Amino acid sequence: MAGDLPEAVKKEEKELKVKIIGKTHVKPNKKLGTKHYQLITFDLPYLAFYYNQKLILYGDNGGEVKFPETVEKLKDGLEMVLEPFHQLAGRLGKDEDGIFRVEYDDDMKGVEVAEAVAEDVALADLVAEEGTATLKELIPYNGILNLEGLQRPLLAVQITKLKDGIAMGCAFNHAVLDGTATWHFMRSWAEICRGAQDISVPPFLERTKARNTRVKLDIPPPPPQPSAANGDSTAPPPKPLKEKVFKFTETAINKIKSKVNSANPPTTDGSTPFSTFQSLSVHVWRHVTQARNLKPEDITVFTVFADCRKRVDPPMPESYFGNLIQAIFTGTAAGLLLMNPAEFGAGVIQKAIVSHDAAAIDQRNKEWESAPKIFEFKDAGMNCVAVGSSPRFKVYEVDFGWGKPESVRSGCNNRFDGMMYLYQGKNGGIDVEISLEEEAMARLEKDKEFVVENN
Repeated sequence: MAGDLPEAVKKEEKELKVKIIGKTHVKPNKKLGTKHYQLITFDLPYLAFYYNQKLILYGDNGGEVKFPETVEKLKDGLEMVLEPFHQLAGRLGKDEDGIFRVEYDDDMKGVEVAEAVAEDVALADLVAEEGTATLKELIPYNGILNLEGLQRPLLAVQITKLKDGIAMGCAFNHAVLDGTATWHFMRSWAEICRGAQDISVPPFLERTKARNTRVKLDIPPPPPQPSAANGDSTAPPPKPLKEKVFKFTETAINKIKSKVNSANPPTTDGSTPFSTFQSLSVHVWRHVTQARNLKPEDITVFTVFADCRKRVDPPMPESYFGNLIQAIFTGTAAGLLLMNPAEFGAGVIQKAIVSHDAAAIDQRNKEWESAPKIFEFKDAGMNCVAVGSSPRFKVYEVDFGWGKPESVRSGCNNRFDGMMYLYQGKNGGIDVEISLEEEAMARLEKDKEFVVENN
């Protein structure tokens, strides 16, 4: 089952000449015994997704940050933070009834940490890079399915020395945690490395408090796959897409939001103004639909993986460790989306998000539990725009003690035509990473109304 690299691979790949110089494993610094955590309905659908990859780029402060000392500091901090986050040092397994779970014991290897060098690669070149094919050498586990967590670490890290900086590539098993939990872990690790004796917000580890239905999945384990030095699958990549990072400033976002709300001002009838997320989402959805040259009757789907921590009953804490997301799907005909003003599409998105309350979440879970279906990333919908990550994640607060990141990106995994990742911009605003078929991307790049000017 493991094998295919996601589609987002450029035709003209640049070789970064990254050399792996060492690989070790890091375990919690205390004996914790044996622990088991059942995977629940919110986790299980993602077993056939790929590892969730993040790349964080840092400067070296004019050469003051020394690579060997930095690697040891990161490993020491990882040992400490893995005590509360010990699930990431475990493996996937099954209980006596065949129910998937996270298993941890003190004899497991722990987190995989690779050290690498790419001393001819300048930080500025990576910050300016728009595709991910070039970046993939800096992130482990390209093309590796979450189900392979039965045999592999649930977290792999690659720390690479650049000409004038450090690249930290991380691959998290997405069947074990979502974006909110991922960035909670990263901030906690950074907190320890900055000198804290303990993390400020411990993870909430009781997954079954959110859902306790035991669902048995009969999935054959993936066959052993040949892999490269950084753990990548060596299967050939499928058809390439083109990727681009569009940077929307706060001024541009305010313009988009004002325009979407201009025909729908708040009134006494209780209507709610469109949020920043809804306004930016419909802006992207409409312009991507236009760039695809769809027929008026073609259906286009908008999908968002929504955080359900505050939506479930009872609500779960923000520190809940695991997946507590659910895909929200909505759609309309391309002609309706484009011929109507932007507030029409924003209303479609808003209605879908608002209506996804505790009752809707429970109903979706019951339907899935009665007929379990393992998602693949292509299941997001036809002619879709699908949103992952969130600008609410404070990614630029992941400071290990030598400064804030210069750039934060997603890797090659879990990309397909229409996949969009939203990140907080380094200097405000929102960065929008989009993967599209090449012809559609070429049209989007020429669309002067898509990238809104600041003045």
